[in-house]
Amino acid sequence: MAKWNLERQLEHPKMPKQHEYEEHEVYDDVEQPQHYNQSSVECIVAIEAMTEQMSSRVAPHAANVLKYLWRHEYKNGVEDLDKAMWYLRRLRGRYVGEEG
Repeated sequence: MAKWNLERQLEHPKMPKQHEYEEHEVYDDVEQPQHYNQSSVECIVAIEAMTEQMSSRVAPHAANVLKYLWRHEYKNGVEDLDKAMWYLRRLRGRYVGEEG
């Protein structure tokens, strides 16, 4: 299983530098929604790094788990945690034969 390398991802050419965030106080709801940009690492970049070597059978579920965990505190709270758990159960099911 692939391991996520934070150092490598922070050097990714598409990864905005910290000063680029500070210069742009207004976030575009499509390009950089605030609930996905609460740190120097964008959620999409973390998802891409995490799922880069995953099979297509499990990557979408893992991506959604991370997405909902990432934003829960800034968007829908417990609802997002419930969604993350739903996707995590589906992901687990891929490994134990409960395809659901």
